[in-house]
Amino acid sequence: MKSCRKELWFSVPARRAFVNITSQVEKVLSESGIREGLCLVNAMHITASVFINDDESGLHQDYDRWLEELAPHEPVSRYLHNSTGEDNGDAHLKRQIMGREVVVAVTAGRLDFGPWEQIFYGEFDGRRKKRVLVKIIGE
Repeated sequence: MKSCRKELWFSVPARRAFVNITSQVEKVLSESGIREGLCLVNAMHITASVFINDDESGLHQDYDRWLEELAPHEPVSRYLHNSTGEDNGDAHLKRQIMGREVVVAVTAGRLDFGPWEQIFYGEFDGRRKKRVLVKIIGE
């Protein structure tokens, strides 16, 4: 069995954003030479997420609005976490809702997606450099 590990780095200028990273993951897969196996993609930061869904702007706006209703950024005093000097208590909750990672089957050297599926990096406390791990195992 072979394995491949690569880190993707992101620096999102806004507090919140959704970034389609499918092509970057596909590039790592292509470079790995693995034809059959599994591809793990996970956010390596506790205020960011990786998830799979449709690349449709209305859906992304719906996610942003929904997450902000569930865990609004302000007032920052509502989160005990922020009493440590942070202002990102909401980002930790948003990450928990959207998830840490995805695993995608690799078949015939391609990510084995269903219709419309794409991989996204979700940023909930941006404006600094963060990383995503891509780990592929297989033959």
